[in-house]
Amino acid sequence: MADVAHLAGVSSQTVSRVSNGFAGVNEGTRQQVLAVMKELGYRPNSAARALKRGEFRTIGVITFTLSTTGNVRTLEAIATSAAQEGYAVTLLPVAVPTQDEVRGAFSRLGELAVDAAIVIMETHLLDAARLSLPPHVKVVVADSDAGDRYTVVDTDQAGGTRDAVQHLLGLGHRTVWHLAGPEESYAAQRRADAWRAALTEAGRVPPPLVRGDWSAESGYRCGLRLAGQPDCTAIFAANDQMALGLLRALHERGRAVPGDVSVIGFDDIPESASFLPPLTTVHQDFAEVGRRCVEGVLRQVRQSGADCGTTLVPTRLVARQSTAPPRQLR
Repeated sequence: MADVAHLAGVSSQTVSRVSNGFAGVNEGTRQQVLAVMKELGYRPNSAARALKRGEFRTIGVITFTLSTTGNVRTLEAIATSAAQEGYAVTLLPVAVPTQDEVRGAFSRLGELAVDAAIVIMETHLLDAARLSLPPHVKVVVADSDAGDRYTVVDTDQAGGTRDAVQHLLGLGHRTVWHLAGPEESYAAQRRADAWRAALTEAGRVPPPLVRGDWSAESGYRCGLRLAGQPDCTAIFAANDQMALGLLRALHERGRAVPGDVSVIGFDDIPESASFLPPLTTVHQDFAEVGRRCVEGVLRQVRQSGADCGTTLVPTRLVARQSTAPPRQLR
């Protein structure tokens, strides 16, 4: 720092203010200092700065699995938003979704020196009815029902499901079958509950629920069963991957989409527009979920306070070629 100050003709304090991004430095002076820093290869010592300020500019992310599209895209969005704020991300996968594992993860994050944490909690805990985190921790929970005790960010699962069901009913289908996600998933539970409620509100009797595990293979297996239901003309799949397997099963059983059966998914993964036929689906704004998670946790870091409650990120229906009116209405 002294070398930079000498060569730039400024004080060490000015170099410090420029390197830390503080305001109050003349723009010409700032550019001069930055040029000298580049020339000398000077980089601030982040470890020393962390010790001095008591902050590490790192957010810990605890997640139970990286095998689902939703978790991976949420993690990507968190990392992108954190980088825009000048923060790094430390990832800590948890092998088994139990309360003890979660406590252990927070203990390890403390050793890794993070300022706050985001928990991507897509599944229910196996050994506890409710999530319980260490007291006074700065944390945001993504995809959970803990909004009465923590800051929670989630997609509007119910709203997106309602749009999907109403879209199919609006095309003239008498009812909508549901290919649900795994029972332990919060998102799958909300989508199944909202599917049932939307049909009931419309005066329709919900058909038997068929359950997959988010994978295309499970969608295929369930699709073989659904293809044998002659009165099944519309199916809402809880995610696009299962919808992909479902499309294959219907094709193999000679049931045209959307000629015989309309199919709608959830997520709007980039590949869904390239399915055959292109998939009608519910778009999740993962980038906004990640941004709000980072925004919420940094608010706690900077203001030392948490706002308990759930923030829902809106969805939107993307209509493509996999849905159409039932054959008898054409």
